[in-house]
Amino acid sequence: MRQNSLFGFLAAGAIALLLIVIAGFYWFFGKSPVNLIGGGTASEPGAAIFVSKSAPVMVSMLVNPDKLQASNSDRELSKLKTSLLANTGIDYKQDVQPWLGNEITLAVTSLDIDRDPANKRQPGYLMALASHKPETSREFVELLFSKRVLAGENLVVEQYKGVKLISDTSPSEKGLLVGASVGDFVLFANDPKVLRDAINNVQAPDLNLTNSAQYQKALKQLPKNALAATFLNLPAVAEWQNLKLSEATYDSQIVSLALNPKGLLAETSLLTSSATSPPSSQLSQPVGALNYIPETAGLAISGVDLSNLDNSDLAQLWKQVTTAISGSQKDLRSGLVQPLADVQKAWGIDLRNDIFSWVKGEYAIALLPHQEQINPDWVFVVEKSEGVPEAISRLDAIASSQGLNVSSLTLDNQKVFAWTKLTTVTNNTDSGSESINLKAKVQGVHTNLGNYEIFASSIDVINQVLKVKDNSLVKNRNFQDSIAAIPQPNQGYLYLDWAKSHEIVERQIPILKLVEVVAKPFLDKVRSLIVSSYGSDTGLLKGGVFFELNHS
Repeated sequence: MRQNSLFGFLAAGAIALLLIVIAGFYWFFGKSPVNLIGGGTASEPGAAIFVSKSAPVMVSMLVNPDKLQASNSDRELSKLKTSLLANTGIDYKQDVQPWLGNEITLAVTSLDIDRDPANKRQPGYLMALASHKPETSREFVELLFSKRVLAGENLVVEQYKGVKLISDTSPSEKGLLVGASVGDFVLFANDPKVLRDAINNVQAPDLNLTNSAQYQKALKQLPKNALAATFLNLPAVAEWQNLKLSEATYDSQIVSLALNPKGLLAETSLLTSSATSPPSSQLSQPVGALNYIPETAGLAISGVDLSNLDNSDLAQLWKQVTTAISGSQKDLRSGLVQPLADVQKAWGIDLRNDIFSWVKGEYAIALLPHQEQINPDWVFVVEKSEGVPEAISRLDAIASSQGLNVSSLTLDNQKVFAWTKLTTVTNNTDSGSESINLKAKVQGVHTNLGNYEIFASSIDVINQVLKVKDNSLVKNRNFQDSIAAIPQPNQGYLYLDWAKSHEIVERQIPILKLVEVVAKPFLDKVRSLIVSSYGSDTGLLKGGVFFELNHS
């Protein structure tokens, strides 16, 4: 599905943002987000003037940490500040709070500081903290390094193009530190060369990220109330992480975090200077197929026209991501929804040719967690269109060829077709003899409701669908709150009830287990999330993930 590949967005950029920044954000969820919406943040990362156009990644927190503080979360905030300033002799409230502004930026500025192949590659790191009291922040830099002298460090002071650089003469157990105060920013780096390059970038504007055409194009996608933003130079990121980027349709990406009265919106935009496939059909409202998905669904994917998926912009992204990560060009739909993939294997069918090729209208796929079994049940709803009756007949024929019986039955006055496999069961009788009975195991069920054909994993599930009425997913309050945060028109939704289904998704996408460990304080607050892609610019692929949060 188009939305499923949006998990590739998370792998390419949003995860980078969440893993680096989210640990510093989770404490504000005890506070009503409305208090921060509409103000109190920097409009864009001002520190971009210090960062090279070729830098792999820049992550910016665009709000003062104290504005995120909630009265009932002081303990968590204090722990964060204490850990960040451990062993520095610096007191946050006394030494940092008086001058810290609305931006903290961290950038990987180069892949190898000295570009010497004889030693190990040493990336350059730059941190920039905005200051609304430059004189006070300059005093802070002096104080910080005087504390390091008292701790036994030897320092050197260098004047470079009018800027005073203070650094350790040799790296210690605490690591090499270089600092400077430049205009309205305090800069720190892991090598003097990183700060010299940062100063050069300011004085030679053509070198810095602010004057990059792709970066300026990306900034136009940044929400005005963004709490954080990450900009990625994708070819450089691939080189940094030793990934193979042979397919490079998209060359840059920006990811942002913004508050919403109901939760948090992580939005991403992938940009390219080359031609891309046009986006799929835009929808101004949820597809009608969702009316047949029970609200007990833990995962639901919906949209229009699966037949054109291979020619979509998301297919190009998926090809780029999977090639970079695994070196293969795995089909976009092969890992779509594991239970359907199991059906494909068991029946000997090809999802692309035997099913997706004739789904030209609306569709909805859902997984329904089952307490008594590991694998969830599934529902697949397809809007009727030309060729659908013939396609269903072909599926019945395939089922028969695989040794399944195709039979009809009446369920609540509704005609239902079941694909069953007959097996023999041997029982011992009281007299000591054996009796052999036939047992029918249901492999799938389908029926017709209104303008939709509905497939399900069992008779029990199709019975739920027949009785769904006002208890459908599309009428669920959590689902409605989530889709309200996603811009319209869009290309459909992937909805996940986190409590019900995150384990199911983690089994299909193992990297999410790592995300859950790192971002557990945040994910403990997540009630549900919804993913969508939207926008009609052929040079821009835009999507978002909305996290609906529990505020209790």
